[in-house]
Amino acid sequence: MRGTTQAAVVLAMAGALASISSAAENRIDLAAVITKQDAQTVLGEAVKDPQARSEESADGYYSKCNYYSENPGRSLVLRVRLISTGQLEPKKQLEEMSAEKNKNRFKPVTGLGDKAALVKEGPDKGPGHALILYVTKANAFIMVGISGIDDEKSATEKAKTLARKILGKL
Repeated sequence: MRGTTQAAVVLAMAGALASISSAAENRIDLAAVITKQDAQTVLGEAVKDPQARSEESADGYYSKCNYYSENPGRSLVLRVRLISTGQLEPKKQLEEMSAEKNKNRFKPVTGLGDKAALVKEGPDKGPGHALILYVTKANAFIMVGISGIDDEKSATEKAKTLARKILGKL
């Protein structure tokens, strides 16, 4: 009995170490992945230096990066959360976000990660107009938000390109 308990503890510790090791390998700094030049290309104008932060928390690793245009009205908001073991899986989280009451707001996107969806926020045009792309891949939950670009098709393609670049670094 004691040998079985010790073996279970050793196996649990090995699993936890593998999970920590895997999460550590996937950690990214969004400001290094999506550069100021990338943001300027996406937003079509000069941007301020990034406002970025990366940190470890009880529920996983989190990296964020915001780029704002020199002239107010356009922004690029990026988030990546690597979920710790035992937390709500990213795919399930996105499914809950896009559940029945929100299904008309979330448009499924194919060809990105395990699951992806697009949401429009604010008015159809102008500075308050935003497009948000959510992508899940394994234990990663990615968000790419672009505001101030009125051409929805262009903004969608730009958000997908950025998401692919982030996915390539995970």
